[in-house]
Amino acid sequence: MITRKGCAVPWFDLPEPELVRYRTATEEPEGLDDWWRARLDEARAAAAPPALEPHLPEVYGPLGVWDVEFSGALGDRVKGWYLRPPGSGDEPLPTVVTYIGYGGGRGLPTEHALLPAAGYAVFVMDTRGQGGRWTPGATADSAPAGPSHPGFMTRGITAPETYYVTRLMTDAALAVEVAAGLPGVDAARLAVSGGSQGGGLALAAAALGGDRVKVCHADVPFLCDFQRAITLTGSDPYAEIASFLAHNVHLVPAALDTLRYVDAALLARRITARSLLSVGLMDEVCPPSTVYAAYNEITAPKEIAVLPFTGHVVPQLHAETKLRHLREHL
Repeated sequence: MITRKGCAVPWFDLPEPELVRYRTATEEPEGLDDWWRARLDEARAAAAPPALEPHLPEVYGPLGVWDVEFSGALGDRVKGWYLRPPGSGDEPLPTVVTYIGYGGGRGLPTEHALLPAAGYAVFVMDTRGQGGRWTPGATADSAPAGPSHPGFMTRGITAPETYYVTRLMTDAALAVEVAAGLPGVDAARLAVSGGSQGGGLALAAAALGGDRVKVCHADVPFLCDFQRAITLTGSDPYAEIASFLAHNVHLVPAALDTLRYVDAALLARRITARSLLSVGLMDEVCPPSTVYAAYNEITAPKEIAVLPFTGHVVPQLHAETKLRHLREHL
């Protein structure tokens, strides 16, 4: 039993040899690429140019920090941070687009200073509607009407076009395009990165961004192999979906169909970026088999850090593993 956030539980999923071979049983919707192309084209057609404002230069001194606003799904304005290493001027730099875990927002620039300290520019995407749980956000969500479970995972779940995660993944894909056009970004050296929900968004952005994304880091990713996850774990956020469908039985077929369109395990087949994932074998929030479901669909060069006694946390030592991976491949 989990007694506190991030605490490990005994192995409850498949044995490791079976995890290595595991493939999702969910069928990909017909025309998935065309469907996503339509979502992105719709968002691009409604987009306005991004806006950048220097953020508290009297506080951050030589660390370059900009408050960014760009257009995401449906043309909604999404907030972000853009950070550059001290003294980098206008030099084109390799840039990491960063996504945030469930319940959190973009937070403060102080939370994202490691990569600029290591010589990388960083573009942090805020998470629409979130940011009231553990780190603040600044972006609203134009949520559709309809019943939902408390949280975000069932908003608009009866159709893929209205689903919250569709908007979120659209934001994530467009964030890569916006980052490529920011001043001082080397558009030929872009990476995406995140943990949990942020990891799922990194996988989706790498898949939808095609060759534009060169490196993908996804730690203990959420949003993968939904149909297994919601029947395997009783932990939120996946449990939000199961709880909702327990009382809305008539919506089960539509909801399960919707989830196929935003399943990062299915989208992962399109990733061309060199990828580094991590998985905790005691993770009850994002079960190991769901992480392997995405990893095993990636055909590009890839690595996975297997953490046998880790729950839904990432050991601090893994930060150096990711820095080394960036240094070698970006």
